[in-house]
Formats: sequence, C-alpha cells, structure tokens
Amino acid sequence: MSIITEKRIAKNYFRFMRNWDNETKKDMIIKLTKSIEEKPIEKFDFSSCFGAWEDERSADEIIKEIRSDRVNKAEIEEF
Repeated sequence: MSIITEKRIAKNYFRFMRNWDNETKKDMIIKLTKSIEEKPIEKFDFSSCFGAWEDERSADEIIKEIRSDRVNKAEIEEF
C-alpha cells in the first residue's frame, strides 16, 4: 500500500474519531501504542522437528496398536 493511501486512510479514521470523548480517545491511544511496541521475536529451532522416535513400547506393541486402530469399511461411499 502506498504512503499516500495510508495517509488518506489515517485521515479518514481521524475524521471519524475526532468527535469521540476524551476517555475513548485515550483508550484508543493506549491500544495503538501497545500494538506497535516491539516484542521479542521467539526463534524457532527447525531442527527440533527431526529426530528419532521416542517411545517406551516395543516395536511389536506399536505395530499391534496401529493395526488395531485401522478401520476397514466394506461400504463404498458415493459422491
């Protein structure tokens, strides 16, 4: 969005808000100020998505659970 368009939008908002009472204006100022305060950026470690499977169950127990959770439908759904 261009600077001219942004200034025009801000001008229209101000025209709308100028008749508000002072308490409402102060509340809006506080909310706008909080919205532009810099917040620390949390770094996401992408490598945390990788790694070995950790589980206390044996391979046979995991396979048994996967097979028991399968759902086989004899019916074919129509579109």
